[in-house]
Amino acid sequence: MFFLTLIFIGLGTWQVQRLFWKLDLIARVDARVTATPAPAPSSPAWPAINAENDEYRRVTATGIFRHDAETLVQAVTDLGPGFWILTPLEQKDGTTVLVNRGFVPADRRDPGLRPDGQLTGPVKITGLVRISEPGGAFLRSNDAAGGRWYSRDVAAIAATKDLEKVAPYFIDADATPIPGGLPVGGLTVIRFRNSHLVYAVTWYLLAVMSAGGAYAIQRKRLA
Repeated sequence: MFFLTLIFIGLGTWQVQRLFWKLDLIARVDARVTATPAPAPSSPAWPAINAENDEYRRVTATGIFRHDAETLVQAVTDLGPGFWILTPLEQKDGTTVLVNRGFVPADRRDPGLRPDGQLTGPVKITGLVRISEPGGAFLRSNDAAGGRWYSRDVAAIAATKDLEKVAPYFIDADATPIPGGLPVGGLTVIRFRNSHLVYAVTWYLLAVMSAGGAYAIQRKRLA
């Protein structure tokens, strides 16, 4: 029982450490989201891109949209079911970054039904860095050949669309108004699960209970 008490205390302490790590992560992400936008990471920085240090960084990118290579990714948002519109943005340095321009309802998936939003010429977008979502969604795998996408898998989309020099991340465009109103940007949901305090309390309670049990057993033996 004494050994169990030590294990429970150790697990509780570990959860407290995880709690402070999560709170620090949330604070850092909040700072990124509200920071002045900086240029999107260029190709020399791509190998070091990772979720902990880069996701939700507020950035800008300039280039020309390749609407002929846009990809529709199934989405469910506060506006209902529909699709994310991922469009390659070709930049001056010859690289490409995928931009999640925003949401369109299912009945407007055809670009011909939202022509005003198909921006031409050089554009500057502002948004948040997002890390690629390889494979697909829960219980649903992407079907590149069939054009059915359930996650924003940058590498797979780039390969399917024959894109070269593509950034390993994509950008969620902000809510800057678009002619015609579609796609609707600025729908990024930032949510972190944070149950570490509950887990810590649970482990510490178990430690107290096991310590009490050990004490009771010891008293019974000495009686």
